[in-house]
Amino acid sequence: MRKVRVEIIGLSSAPSLGGAYGLLLKESYGSRRLLIVIGVFEAHAISIALEGIEPPRPMTHDLLQNVIRDLGASVQEVFIDEVVENTYYAKLVLNMSNLTIEVDSRPSDAIALAVRTGAPIYVNENVLNEHGILPTSDSVISNTAEEVERESQSDITETDENASAETKIANLERQLKEAIDNEDYERAAKLRDKIKELKQSNN
Repeated sequence: MRKVRVEIIGLSSAPSLGGAYGLLLKESYGSRRLLIVIGVFEAHAISIALEGIEPPRPMTHDLLQNVIRDLGASVQEVFIDEVVENTYYAKLVLNMSNLTIEVDSRPSDAIALAVRTGAPIYVNENVLNEHGILPTSDSVISNTAEEVERESQSDITETDENASAETKIANLERQLKEAIDNEDYERAAKLRDKIKELKQSNN
């Protein structure tokens, strides 16, 4: 399976999901993005590491980092390898005495360790193909000011029932780009699912 390197480009709260957070990843050498919903604690752990904040006492992920280091191991990479029933799975890949050890992990915990150790984050190409978000260029799809205003009034704008599937998908993809640009990751996830549903029904 092909691994695609990604970077963290956004972390935003989603109040309607019980205070959960949306973690947005982007492929390093491309434009596809991947949205993963994570818990408050994990979001906080990732956030303080990204900001370079050092707590007075080790947090859980700091403790795990220290244990790995003191055992003579290192974090080689994080690999988000599959999605089962909308749940993301990851592997924390460790290197110890020239041995490679893979540990099953939630993506959020693995990424919290990655940002502390500087380890690269990868996503399975198949996961990106199926669940990734591909922003649409503004130059490709143009809309009137009235359409933009109308779409902004709803969470996900319904398109004309008589419009072709391609037109519906194009309109939803433009909305998706706007949601990502506005860091509205909850809406982006809904749009992504709607686009996927339309593409599947159109095949």
